[in-house]
Amino acid sequence: MKKITIITVTYNCEKTLCDTIQSVNKQTKRNEIEYLIIDGQSNDKTKEIIEANNDGIDKWISEPDNGIYDAMNKGLRMASGEWVGFLHADDMFYNETVIENIIHSIKDNKNVCYGNLNYIQENPPHHIIRYWKSQPFSPKLLKRGWMPAHPTVYIKNELIQKLGFFNTHFKISADYDYMLRLFSHPDTNSLFIDQTIINMRLGGVSNNSLKNIIRKSKEDYRALRNNKIGGLYALFIKNFSKVFQFFG
Repeated sequence: MKKITIITVTYNCEKTLCDTIQSVNKQTKRNEIEYLIIDGQSNDKTKEIIEANNDGIDKWISEPDNGIYDAMNKGLRMASGEWVGFLHADDMFYNETVIENIIHSIKDNKNVCYGNLNYIQENPPHHIIRYWKSQPFSPKLLKRGWMPAHPTVYIKNELIQKLGFFNTHFKISADYDYMLRLFSHPDTNSLFIDQTIINMRLGGVSNNSLKNIIRKSKEDYRALRNNKIGGLYALFIKNFSKVFQFFG
């Protein structure tokens, strides 16, 4: 069993996928990583890029799916590592020792770990635009709209089997719903690693148009209500807190 499974979900990601794959294969603990790519049968050069980098990928599939969260669930079902996390096809690890630092930081009594994240410019030189600094978890934080940066979250596979998979009824906010479920679960015992883990390019689906911003807010509210965490107050604080990430 590998220590960590990293899952990359792709669809028409020819512009950024090479950076993501290289980011994984440059890790100093590459031998501890199971790397999976789940492609939604892209119609650009994504599949050719995957095939050209086949030696650096443990398993990959390219087939139609029902959206990003369906693809992420496929990755969770395929994952065989002790710990599991996602590296999205627009993202890169902060440096070459991220996985080594995670492995050295995790403790036997913990089953979730997470850290900090940079939002960077889409194109080189990738200046940092926002800095998402997290904090140790306490239950009251969820009611204040808090969540860790989900691309930095690594979960023990045995906890995922208890928690289940992403709710595909959400089209934009299934990751937020999953974080609410994760940190509300009685078996979750988390560790905050105060290090930057991910460089994430700006321009994601949830904030690339006013329509999607409105839709995400509605889905976030539904996730809060479904998980009995809070309502409009938590949603307001969640969105307002992002302002401070520009001054991190």
